[in-house]
Amino acid sequence: MAIPSNWPVDNMAKTSQAFGTWPSPINAELITKAAPSLNFIQSQGDKLFWVEGRPWDAGRSVIMCRDSAGTIRDLLPPPFSHHSKVHEYGGMAYAANQTHLYFVNAADQCIYQLDLNAGNKPKAITSPGLRFADLVIDTAHQQLIAVGEQHHDDREPENFIAAINIATGAVSTLKSGADFYAYPRISPDNQQLCWIEWQHPNMPWDSTQLWCAQLTVDGLSDLALIAGGDNNQAIFQPSWSPDNQLHYVSDKNNWWNIYTANGEPVLSKDAEFATPLWQFGMSTYDFIDANTIGCLWTDQGLWHSGFIDIATGQLSNTESQYSSLAAACCHQGRLYMVAGAAPLANQIVGIERYGANSKLTSVYAPSTLDLDSADIAQPEPLFFPSGNGEQVHAFFYPPTNAQYQGADNELPPVIALCHGGPTGATDSGLNLKIQYWTNRGFAIVDINYRGSTGFGRKYRKALTNAWGIKDVEDTQYAISYLANQQKIDPERCLIRGGSAGGYTVLSALTFTDTFKAGASLYGIGDLETLATDTHKFESRYLDSLIGPYPGRRDIYLERSPIHHAEGLNCPVIFLQGLEDKVVPPNQAEVMVKLLEDKGIKVEYVTFPDEGHGFRKANNIIRAMESELAFYRDVFDLDAFNQKAQA
Repeated sequence: MAIPSNWPVDNMAKTSQAFGTWPSPINAELITKAAPSLNFIQSQGDKLFWVEGRPWDAGRSVIMCRDSAGTIRDLLPPPFSHHSKVHEYGGMAYAANQTHLYFVNAADQCIYQLDLNAGNKPKAITSPGLRFADLVIDTAHQQLIAVGEQHHDDREPENFIAAINIATGAVSTLKSGADFYAYPRISPDNQQLCWIEWQHPNMPWDSTQLWCAQLTVDGLSDLALIAGGDNNQAIFQPSWSPDNQLHYVSDKNNWWNIYTANGEPVLSKDAEFATPLWQFGMSTYDFIDANTIGCLWTDQGLWHSGFIDIATGQLSNTESQYSSLAAACCHQGRLYMVAGAAPLANQIVGIERYGANSKLTSVYAPSTLDLDSADIAQPEPLFFPSGNGEQVHAFFYPPTNAQYQGADNELPPVIALCHGGPTGATDSGLNLKIQYWTNRGFAIVDINYRGSTGFGRKYRKALTNAWGIKDVEDTQYAISYLANQQKIDPERCLIRGGSAGGYTVLSALTFTDTFKAGASLYGIGDLETLATDTHKFESRYLDSLIGPYPGRRDIYLERSPIHHAEGLNCPVIFLQGLEDKVVPPNQAEVMVKLLEDKGIKVEYVTFPDEGHGFRKANNIIRAMESELAFYRDVFDLDAFNQKAQA
């Protein structure tokens, strides 16, 4: 990262100024433009494909292509955008061969066909009404296979494995009956189809089944259950090797490891070769050849890449500067992935070969960051004791600015971050939304509270019947731990989180006195409403996190901040998309009204054109700037700075 000529060099004295008031080059606009999201890498022939999310372009997701000559181009002309609404969270929704691209368009959810060589406009091959995701091309039968979703006015949506005739757009059902499906994948010889499925009340990280069937012109035959019959393992990413051998990831021995179809581990390691299946098409491994797997795994909160010799089970670790990795794909003998680290924005990199002579090369780096490395806070991994002495993981980011330091005898305010899910995880990759705060003089603690992914099934299941208790407890202990080390000001503690993280925020603010203010981004205040008014994918999620509804309605009421407004006595800012189908706006609106009635400072910022999460640049900017102004007002930071300077 280059140092602008008008900035002070490292050996120059920094200006003392109150924490939280530092001028910063990392503004909200930079967040939307400098580092677009990258995901869903695919390989086909001599071409490599991926999806790039562009907040500055009305939130469009563009499919991109790199050919054998290294030429990179956009494939989707405006206003087309890759996005599926299946499960509301969508995910990978495109497939390609040497001549054509097929993708789901955000606006109408139709599947479109694009001629890769003619350069003409995409044309729809399905009609509006159905939703699709996880597309694959069935070359032998001239059809697409995908996960389909049919919505109804009077009952929950139906999910199924669909076959879409490429010539006519006709849709037929290959498999139905389960509540959910994912990963339909065709064997290299075009003879077999595998998939995973699961039933309510399970989530895909609780219990899934792996199935396989013969794929014929008439549909599926000879269905066979491969794994998951015990209903006590979460199966992730079934994949075929080049010689038609089926593999998958399972956590049946606590850790998500890679297995063969006969149930034998390719290797056994106390690390996670999977992530929670919140979106379709997530990938942590692929085949270099019939004997070698290129893979990604997380260990102690850090991601690694390497290669497995299938015959011996030996794993070679590729050393690199990257600690945040995703979207594994093997292409022409190389392992490609989205890679990042605290000083490095996400880019697409490839590992040329494995072993002692591995060479890692960046093939696409869209970031336009021009920041002093001294402005980037480095994550400090830590484990701290929480309830019952259980060890909890987090990353701590100290206030960091090339030009400024805190006032004498001042400790920084801290923001505790609560990731979503709650079955999610945070990692150490560059997150400009974190650097936005640290560069202004806030400390950040990003917590992988119990229930997070990346530390084994036991850790992930720790929130069973305990959501709103253990996660909240972990935020308290994180603050106590840092306060005891004199890294933060315990009197100026903030907490922020979105979705499920927003529930942890509101619970912590209502049931504890650790935090002085908070931000809930499309967060949950009423568990009962969530159980009865959310989308199908998560409609039974609370059965495991809280208890069966309505049988344990008492617990839902007990743990819902909305029913304990007497305990919520500090300022809160709510940021909410009005098109949110996951956590509807009424969740925020009721909480806002309760605080207004109590005369407590509250701010409600709405976004009419956003759903669950903010995709458009103007909305992201408004959200970030509103939250900053709210915190500065809550702590009267400008007056604090004037006093410190006096």
